[in-house]
Amino acid sequence: MKKILFLLVISLFALQSCSVNSEIVYHKDAASTALMDIDMKEAMTMFKSMMPDSVKNDKRELAELEKLPRTWTSLYEMEKKEGKLKTTNPDSIKIMKKVFVKSNFDKDELAGFSMKMDHFTKADYSTIGNMSKKDKLPIDQMALNMWDGKTLTIDTENLNINGFKGVLSGKGLPGEDETTTESASSMIKMMLKKMSTTLKFENKIKSVSGKHDWITQIDDHTIRVDYNLDEMFGDSKKQLKSSDKKIVIITE
Repeated sequence: MKKILFLLVISLFALQSCSVNSEIVYHKDAASTALMDIDMKEAMTMFKSMMPDSVKNDKRELAELEKLPRTWTSLYEMEKKEGKLKTTNPDSIKIMKKVFVKSNFDKDELAGFSMKMDHFTKADYSTIGNMSKKDKLPIDQMALNMWDGKTLTIDTENLNINGFKGVLSGKGLPGEDETTTESASSMIKMMLKKMSTTLKFENKIKSVSGKHDWITQIDDHTIRVDYNLDEMFGDSKKQLKSSDKKIVIITE
């Protein structure tokens, strides 16, 4: 799993030149599927220059990235195939079988990657929260909102990127030190230029109560969250016109 975390870290470093699409599908059985696509074609040179020397000098790490499967493959399959599966914990194995990754190439050049957390339940998210720090994966905070198969309750105080901070700080990765950990927030602020999440519902949206400037209904099945990063990091003095604490979306 460390390889995947490494890929996520360098991708996050490169967000200034990347386009990031995040999508969460809310299923009728109260589970959800989260998908993240990162296009980093134009950012390869940039993130290579920003990697810690201990990683930059180890060409094997970059070679490993290019070996990532080009079709959806679970973490369990990857680690078992490579003979690196160490855990016997049934809960951890269950999660590994539901997290999928694939690399995306433009001709022979690595252009980005995709990660999918397939049909996750509340119990699955709880398991991830209890996993060791070195094995944790970044989670879109929107996926942690209450969803019962019909009603989604969004806590707008969770409109943040805290799920990525631990990864960006370098925890459990080559070249980590106290400086990178302490500067995680500053690094995110410098690199992240755009962030949005699309919420899709299998059933038609019946009603939406509560308003927030960052949340917009697109159609009968879709809600989009566009994060205002200036406000998120406290750089904007402009007051939100609408900032209800709870947004409740009820589906048919």
